[in-house]
Amino acid sequence: MSDKTPYISFVVTSRNDNHGGDLRKRMMIFYNGLIHQCNKFKLPCELIMVDWNSPDPNELLDKVLPPVSKDDYLSVRYVIVPSEIHDKYRFSEELGLYQMIAKNVGIRRSKAEFICCTNIDLLFSDAMFEELAKRKLETGKYYRANRCDIPATINENDSVEDQLKFCKANIIKRLGKMGEYPVIYDENGLMFKYKIFAPSLKFLNWLIGKLLSKTEAKVRAMDSDACGDFTMMSITDWEKIDGYAELEMYSLHIDTMGLYSALAQGIEQIVFPGEMCSYHIAHSGGWEPGNAVEQLQFYHKRPSLDWWVVEAAGRQIVKDNSNFDMNSDDWGLKNINLKEINGADASQ
Repeated sequence: MSDKTPYISFVVTSRNDNHGGDLRKRMMIFYNGLIHQCNKFKLPCELIMVDWNSPDPNELLDKVLPPVSKDDYLSVRYVIVPSEIHDKYRFSEELGLYQMIAKNVGIRRSKAEFICCTNIDLLFSDAMFEELAKRKLETGKYYRANRCDIPATINENDSVEDQLKFCKANIIKRLGKMGEYPVIYDENGLMFKYKIFAPSLKFLNWLIGKLLSKTEAKVRAMDSDACGDFTMMSITDWEKIDGYAELEMYSLHIDTMGLYSALAQGIEQIVFPGEMCSYHIAHSGGWEPGNAVEQLQFYHKRPSLDWWVVEAAGRQIVKDNSNFDMNSDDWGLKNINLKEINGADASQ
């Protein structure tokens, strides 16, 4: 590979705590999948893994994941945020990881022109990577992709090609809007499945868009479903919105605030077609507990945002073309010298 300058930085965060019960398996599938697809489509990228508040500083994530090769199109950097920093935040005992602040750490240290904030339990479709490899991403636009949930029974020992076949054949649920019809809400997606409805949907989408105010049309078209799993824009645009709001609370809805900020700053939304999706490996311990009682217990221990407040504030900044203005200039721990480990030197 002659030019190793990364085109995209994939920013994720995790820690070696077995979150969800099979963290190593999910991370390994994500990691190997990303290496495979960067190589397959000859797209130089970097993975920035923010290792936040590790429970054991001697067993960091570089000990879990194997090293990359000098011939791989993916480079890997582990950025270490130690417990001494984590412990300065409010609720540090209840929250072991501040996901969006951690992703800001990665954004601030990116070497690529474009940055995709995502998670460590995903596989990306070949259709998506084929599109990314065309290098047609643009500043002034942010990119979203549907998330397709798949069973945790995916075999970690299968080839990436076989894993992707499993994903495509075993979609449990799809989250996200149809890029062609972003202002139409159809909870079950039944009309979208049949081509015969396409002309009607196109007209209806156009008509509703004309009837709505400019602000309402923007907000209604915003694809916030599972946006923490895939939001990509240029480094210039991430800096324009000051990254994610650095709220010292559970990450729920903070990712959506990032989209509101992008819209408010005039950054155009692009929703990839359905086949250009990410596949999410199901696991326990996520933001959707099993029942209402579990939800109460979950949020009782973790301070979090109320959706109605986020929506009202988001609509306001979109209307005013402003921002939440909640971050300091050194967001993402910009002025703190954090330890980095080169993924080529990692060892199990």
